[in-house]
Amino acid sequence: MSIKETDQRYIAHTYKRFDIAIAAGEGCICYDDAGREYIDMTSGIGVNSFGYADPVWAEAVANQAKLLQHTSNLFYTAPCAELAEILCTRTGMDKVFFSNSGAEANECAIKVARKYAADHKGAEYYNIITLNKSFHGRTLTTLAATGQDNFHTKFTPLTEGFLYADANDIEGLEKLVSENKVAGVMIETVQGEGGVNALDADFVKAVERICRENDIVFIVDEVQTGNGRTGKLYSYMHFGVQPDVVSTAKGLAGGLPMGATLMSEKVSDVLSYGDHGSTFGGNPVCAAAAISVMHRMDDAFLDEVEKKGEYIRKRIEKAGFAVSGLGLMIGILPKKPVSEVLAACMENGVLCLSAKEKLRLLPPLNIPMEQLEKAVDVIIEALK
Repeated sequence: MSIKETDQRYIAHTYKRFDIAIAAGEGCICYDDAGREYIDMTSGIGVNSFGYADPVWAEAVANQAKLLQHTSNLFYTAPCAELAEILCTRTGMDKVFFSNSGAEANECAIKVARKYAADHKGAEYYNIITLNKSFHGRTLTTLAATGQDNFHTKFTPLTEGFLYADANDIEGLEKLVSENKVAGVMIETVQGEGGVNALDADFVKAVERICRENDIVFIVDEVQTGNGRTGKLYSYMHFGVQPDVVSTAKGLAGGLPMGATLMSEKVSDVLSYGDHGSTFGGNPVCAAAAISVMHRMDDAFLDEVEKKGEYIRKRIEKAGFAVSGLGLMIGILPKKPVSEVLAACMENGVLCLSAKEKLRLLPPLNIPMEQLEKAVDVIIEALK
């Protein structure tokens, strides 16, 4: 059987795959099993921070795999400790919990908020407010946290205790807080799956203020926006706020599964022995990969991410299409079905994504300008 036939025979049908089998890649270029070349503007949905088979990243992974690929969290390991120090130093946070995915990072964030509230205000303070059109994961709890009804219909009953506010509605958020016993507020500064919608700066600052005034845990979900994607190390840094908890994953380890929940001093000691855990969390190979990624994300590199994002934005807007997002997390509103645009891009050697009715671009952060210009040429032609 072909790759496609074997996949369809033996893998659960949970993904509507494109009709391409990716066999190899280098940088922002990937090749299908027939040898056809594509410029990849998806980076594995924001995971491959430095594209495919990056030599610096691959060397860090290989060196660690030859030394120690795994041990349990009953022991200390150098990569885990070093990565935690890097993340805390660069964000001003105090402690980190490592997991395997964004959903797990958000589960941890929710547990931190609820335990903090129970310890300081009482067990009845368990509600978490999220935003309509948000997406926080596919576990039962993070589905409940997701502010989209279509995710709530097939797996009920979901975890209780979630309330939803409209993005950029400060009065609506204040009303929910005043009328409910709230443990935390969790936001994405750019709603990725919900349509690549960036929140207003005034609203983000208001969320922080409301949380401070009511001793509510302020959580920013940086699963997709984090690790340089928006041109800052973490997207909340665009808004002049300091969360109590930051969750992240995707691009953190540049292609290996790793999630992290960063906790400020306020909540750093909320979780104690036995309150939470992860078999694979902080895996040495994944941590070594993440250290490699973090070391390369200096100010000059992040400035280039912002410049590349601005290049795309200007060209797409000049072509007559609305653009949303931040940095290299970009949404484009086409004037025809997005499926047609995706197909036309693919036919002409460029891989893109969708988010609701928009075309979504998440290219490798280090995509060379030559390839970026070619990809944008194809995208503009496909949008026509």
